[in-house]
Amino acid sequence: MTDESSFDLILRGGRVICPASGIDGMKDVGVRDGAIAAIEDHILASSANELVDVSGKLVLPGLIDTHAHVYQYVSGRFGLNADMVGVHSGVTTVVDQGGPSCMTLPGFRHFVVEPAKTRVVAFLSAYVVGGLEGHYYPQLYSPEGVDVAATVAAAKANRDIVRGIKAHAEIGGFARWGIRVIEMAAEIGRKADLPVYVHFGQLWGLPESGANGEDADTIVERVIPLLKPGDVLAHPFTRHPGGFVNREGQVHRVIKAALDRGLKVDVGHGSHFSYRLARTALDAGIVPNTLGADMHGYNTRVPPPLGTPKEHPDEENHPFLGQARFSLTQAMSSMMALGLSLEQVVPMVTNNAAAMLGMASEIGALAVGRAADISVLHDERGRFRLHDNEKNEVVAERLLRPAFCLRAGRRFDADAPILPAAVAA
Repeated sequence: MTDESSFDLILRGGRVICPASGIDGMKDVGVRDGAIAAIEDHILASSANELVDVSGKLVLPGLIDTHAHVYQYVSGRFGLNADMVGVHSGVTTVVDQGGPSCMTLPGFRHFVVEPAKTRVVAFLSAYVVGGLEGHYYPQLYSPEGVDVAATVAAAKANRDIVRGIKAHAEIGGFARWGIRVIEMAAEIGRKADLPVYVHFGQLWGLPESGANGEDADTIVERVIPLLKPGDVLAHPFTRHPGGFVNREGQVHRVIKAALDRGLKVDVGHGSHFSYRLARTALDAGIVPNTLGADMHGYNTRVPPPLGTPKEHPDEENHPFLGQARFSLTQAMSSMMALGLSLEQVVPMVTNNAAAMLGMASEIGALAVGRAADISVLHDERGRFRLHDNEKNEVVAERLLRPAFCLRAGRRFDADAPILPAAVAA
């Protein structure tokens, strides 16, 4: 029993799950001065300034979204508001994947990281232009647009917010300039001693000259030997050519060997996600380590900033087209609907994600003395429809939805307008 000193807040009676601390059970969590002060079977209600009943809910370490796009305005229509994707969606930490570059990182720190209520970090773009709507301007993402030395220097000088490097391995780029960009990105990762997060699945359309002898099905096998343990293979379940599943419907043979030597897999859900291909990969034993939502302004219903394109030139087929609304908790529900257990999914958005960022001593766990980053989720039972952008549908018997989160002890309700509503089956 804890002493009767005052807590600012007690979360009473939820199912507390923390894989890093080995906790799974009905507990009370006491918060004081922005930190976790107690996790016990029962804490006296009289010792709290505020008592919040979370019975029937899940109480988890603050969720970590490993794939976000939150360089608002600077990255055009891509960048969403960090707090809308973060604390107002029940997520306490978001990782911007490739928005800032060595040129634009100071602005990212000043205009996004510092004012955000959410904890925001980044995987620095391997390209000097960063995430500036590159699907419109692929020529900017050629080897001539990569400065290895400058990117390494920027990463090393900003270790507090730069946790990795973002690059792309896809047929549109390979058809234009081959594998050279990925070789340079891998060099940046080695010299900066940071993980490289590699996007698989088509991003750019082919040039007028066509594929130029490149084959999307060979990309994974050619890129993986360049990568080191801890590097991240993203979008394993992509519906676009060049992912984990080849055109014959089989998982590339090199994937399991890559995982055995320490490479990691991030779902990178987004509009790329396919239930059909996820089922194939999961059935082959490919279980992701982490789970990012990959929301941005092309797959989320928010008004585009003035001056950004109102539509894409091939609106019907472009890789970012998104009709299925989703969120990080909806992505968690998708994984469970595909057969993974809650106990398998929670580490993907907590301690595994923290390890990917090299921040396991700071986030991803509930422990006395840690910052009170805590996500509280509704755990609804029934039959719920989930669908992807291939128009595949699954019926989930369990749906996770954010209720609120605490970020360093401060409460934020999950009231983001982008959150999807439950759809009964």
